Amino acid sequence: MYCAERLMGVTQLDDVVYVVCDKCSAVRKYSATTHERLMPDIDVPGLRDPKDITACEQTSCVYVASSECVWRMSSEGRDVARWLTTPQSGRQFSPHTLSVTASRLLVTSYAPNELMLFDRDGVEMRRVGLPEGNAPYHGVESPTGAFVVVHSDTQLKQWQVSEVTTDGRVLRQFSGSLSWPDHIAVDSLGNVFVADTGNRQILLLDAQLVVCRVIIDEHLLNKQEPRRLCYLKHSGQLLVGLGNSIAVFEVLHQ
Repeated sequence: MYCAERLMGVTQLDDVVYVVCDKCSAVRKYSATTHERLMPDIDVPGLRDPKDITACEQTSCVYVASSECVWRMSSEGRDVARWLTTPQSGRQFSPHTLSVTASRLLVTSYAPNELMLFDRDGVEMRRVGLPEGNAPYHGVESPTGAFVVVHSDTQLKQWQVSEVTTDGRVLRQFSGSLSWPDHIAVDSLGNVFVADTGNRQILLLDAQLVVCRVIIDEHLLNKQEPRRLCYLKHSGQLLVGLGNSIAVFEVLHQ
């Protein structure tokens, strides 16, 4: 699947792959089986700078992060709305990346040291504080209900993957030679896929955050940088968002 502009996010719901691109106000759709583009696009009036996209099977909704809010729309493209603007706390809110859980939307923002959780109605449930100096790039929920977060540690000047509880307690960490990791994904056993963007590879960590191996190297990625991941638990496929295209890999069937 090819996009003319820089790809900012990819997700899949049922048999449709949804894509957002840099400075584009539309959500593009592709067939998950034929990879052909599906028309028409989902027009999102007012969307100027999409940052990420995710989808929820329970709500059959697609969510798009922009610098000012999160947009929500039905899978068919109806009921497009600015869903999240200013959380109840009134604190800084500039969405960066998204992921969904069984009943929540997990948002990372440019606000330092915290993750934000919202319920299905867009009500802020809580903020998960991270240790001082940790700037989160992307977070997902693990099968145990904790959160796996890829982040920078400004004090140690390195990139890390951490598993934290809902109250912000760090359970374990991986501190390898990561380079600007942008996105992560988790399978049903808690294995973690890391888009090691600067190194042009995808790492596989086990549920204890111990590195297993490079599961997709730069040759399989045609030396492009992996920036977005979407793991499909029902098929064991990993969608990888590259510069302006999407690659599909068979990885784990669990």
